[in-house]
Amino acid sequence: DLCRGPHIERTGRAKHFKLLSHSAAYWRGVETNPVLQRIYGTAFFKKSHLDAHLQALEEAKKRDHRKLGKELDLFSFHEEGPGFPYYHPKGAIVFNQLLAFSRAEHRKRGYEEIITPMVLSDELWHQSGHWDTYKENMYFTEAGARSYAIKPMNCPGGTIVYRTKLRSYRDLPLRMSELGKVHRYEKSGAMHGLFRARAFTQDDAHIYCTPEQIESEIVGVIDFLKHLYGTFGFTDIQVRLSTRPEKSIGSDEIWETATEALRAALESVGIDYRIDPGAGVFYGPKIDVHIRDSLGRQWQCGTIQLDFSMPERFGLEYVADNSERKRPVMIHRALYGSVERFLGILIEHYSGAFPVWLAPVQAAVLSITERQAPYAQSVRDKLAGGGVRCEVDVRNEKIGHKIREHSMMKVPYLLIVGDDEQNEGSVAVRKRGEGDVGKLPLDNFSRQIGQEIEQKT
Repeated sequence: DLCRGPHIERTGRAKHFKLLSHSAAYWRGVETNPVLQRIYGTAFFKKSHLDAHLQALEEAKKRDHRKLGKELDLFSFHEEGPGFPYYHPKGAIVFNQLLAFSRAEHRKRGYEEIITPMVLSDELWHQSGHWDTYKENMYFTEAGARSYAIKPMNCPGGTIVYRTKLRSYRDLPLRMSELGKVHRYEKSGAMHGLFRARAFTQDDAHIYCTPEQIESEIVGVIDFLKHLYGTFGFTDIQVRLSTRPEKSIGSDEIWETATEALRAALESVGIDYRIDPGAGVFYGPKIDVHIRDSLGRQWQCGTIQLDFSMPERFGLEYVADNSERKRPVMIHRALYGSVERFLGILIEHYSGAFPVWLAPVQAAVLSITERQAPYAQSVRDKLAGGGVRCEVDVRNEKIGHKIREHSMMKVPYLLIVGDDEQNEGSVAVRKRGEGDVGKLPLDNFSRQIGQEIEQKT
């Protein structure tokens, strides 16, 4: 018996099954051991459930973000930098839209953005505890007589910014956000497109607060999470409270206090959650938030981590109202998590058909003949002047061919212009997923798409 289970009493119960794939596997996962053959399959109690699952698998193949990333010219991976994504112009637009939305929402909630170095000395990582618990996933380099590491996490840099001056209790809570690039060495077999890359950007934030402010700050982060995910259409959210892992730092008392604080915050807002024993990070317990996409798959994205240890290690202080020096509590939190991974999830969730505000090209102007080329260009210029990402196609090609090409690129709006539209100052609108929706004066369409972008519908 190669696995510990769970098992069923008899194979006859697995009436509706399907073998899916096979691969080589080393005995017990050790490369020097004999190679075995692993067979993957699935089974259901009802044939209808099996059929639905197989259909979902086929749909997932069509939506694979690596496949769509190539077809839509968003990003690529290359052997010159294995595991490091290369963003093409259109992919960079979507990526930067995610960053811009994040920045705007953080400003509304009183966060201040910081930027910390990507390469930091070994001493820092010893002090933070990463050296003892995470060094096998880190990249290292040397310059002069010193050794350095490329940061796998943003938090130690944030603590240095905090301690550049003495803080008062009046300054707390202090919310510092950072869209920081991190590098983590992943084994080649673990990499999976944007879902598991060796370089990615985290929408990190670190909240420094008093113990009395923990609950209200965590409630605020939960509200932020709901708003952000809701904007992308993720409304089915599952929450897990992860407790102390085997490899960890800090006393039992600190861990108990931190875990109870997270539990109290979740219960105060009435969110259902389940305990995930031993799944916390090495410096503290955490809340993990899972979203469900359009195929019903769950993805862990947001995380809220409570940390009493790092403020102690870095000597962080604030002056309390009685003039005593005290340690702040540090809340680590991310909403997208990895921006790259979140982008991969969005590509599959939308099947590459991004909402208008996020689409790399929001409208394409297609001329029927060469006679409309100047008017098509003027339409493009007017829309672009209003902030719409717009392309113009005045090639000497049949209009049906142009429509097919831009539809394959999942452009939300195609604007067809012929002699009538040129004479009237209008555009014939084709909307993605709906087809022809009629002719509109250019000014009316410009207002309509502007509202759709602004409202992020």
